[in-house]
Amino acid sequence: MLNLSRAARLVGVPRGLLQQYVKEGRLESFDGMVSTESLLSAFPAVNFDEDPVFERMARIKEEAFGKRVRERILPDREVLSARLYEQSKELADYRHHLERYHAIVVHALEKLKDLSAARPEIADLAKWLDQQLEEALVTEAPDKLDAMEAYLRIVSAHVELRPSGREFFVEGSDTLLEAALRAGIPVNYGCSNGNCGLCKARLVSGETRQVRHQDYFLSEAEKNSGHLLACCHTAVSDVVIEALEAGRPDDIPLQQIETRVKSVEILGKIARVTLQTPRSSRLRFLAGQSANLADSQYFIASCPCEDRNIEFHIPEEDAASGLKKGEVVLLTGPSGKFVLKEHSGREPLFIASGTGFAPIKSLAEHAVALDTFSSILLLREPDCYLSNLCRSWEAALDNFGYIETDELSDALPELHGRDVYVSGPPDFVERTKAILIGKGLPQNQLFTP
Repeated sequence: MLNLSRAARLVGVPRGLLQQYVKEGRLESFDGMVSTESLLSAFPAVNFDEDPVFERMARIKEEAFGKRVRERILPDREVLSARLYEQSKELADYRHHLERYHAIVVHALEKLKDLSAARPEIADLAKWLDQQLEEALVTEAPDKLDAMEAYLRIVSAHVELRPSGREFFVEGSDTLLEAALRAGIPVNYGCSNGNCGLCKARLVSGETRQVRHQDYFLSEAEKNSGHLLACCHTAVSDVVIEALEAGRPDDIPLQQIETRVKSVEILGKIARVTLQTPRSSRLRFLAGQSANLADSQYFIASCPCEDRNIEFHIPEEDAASGLKKGEVVLLTGPSGKFVLKEHSGREPLFIASGTGFAPIKSLAEHAVALDTFSSILLLREPDCYLSNLCRSWEAALDNFGYIETDELSDALPELHGRDVYVSGPPDFVERTKAILIGKGLPQNQLFTP
């Protein structure tokens, strides 16, 4: 039996799709778990011989969203050795129990045979049991999902976060903090460098290993109760940890950070400006929020999972007036409440025009990182900037749709199960709101900056 997070990884679909299948009765589940047999029945087309699911899904996300591509997705040698050791112990335990169970059944069969002469019904039972033992000794092809799940447990570790109940995976050489941020989970942190202690968490179960130096001092009492810094530790086994998260925009404090302009890319009348924060200070924000730079307020266009790189889409003339590569820029933020309604139970529909695409891009990348939605749809006007990026998302992700249209009313999907996020010039937003409400979208499912 597998939890939904691991099951979704094995067949290469969002966790939200499995939840939908369970709700519709297309996938059997018990206490939040699904069997490999029912999973293969629901997804018979999965091919494990040619493109391992773990590598395929990691490559899709890396390529589609421009993150750094790693040559290998394996953890470092010490963590890998520890995971192999833990799995070896588990395998030895299984073998020990299997041998004992087999011995018990064989002994019971001998007893039944001794009693069968006097009682024919016992003879039938002994014959059936003898036949089952013979069939059990026949070597069958291994369950591919079982084998793949064992592989995934070596190269990645599953993390459950309390008290929220969120789940994510630690991959490669990522720390617990990096893995949480990549999964779109806004856990508390500050420097991400082992100095401030804001990412302090408590290990409830499982095993972790420190992989980075830390200067922040943990008391003996904290160490004894399982406290650790998420930015300096990784998971060796599947773990459960307690950590603070930002549940709403008000949970994130206003920050001032001196950043450096990493790049300025001109895209027609729009400048794509990327700032880089220092290693000792990262900007905490939620997807869809804005920040102040060069005395002007702009929406953040990058996903919170992008670590130190903060992207903005601003008018070309604003960039030309004072944002040059290598310059130091004071960044103040975040602000705004145009954020994703992650727990509404509805699928997101994003509609953007002009530089209104900036917060929509952040929200869309965050929605993909969460891996909980079965359908994500983005609508934009034709000939818009970064349209090739949007097409790459659609090509890479089965649950992502992209439409360019001048006729918004004709392109809208069924709105009943959607939360709609609209961003762009004021007149565009007002026209779009009128169309959506005219189509029957409730006000509480419509969000604008």
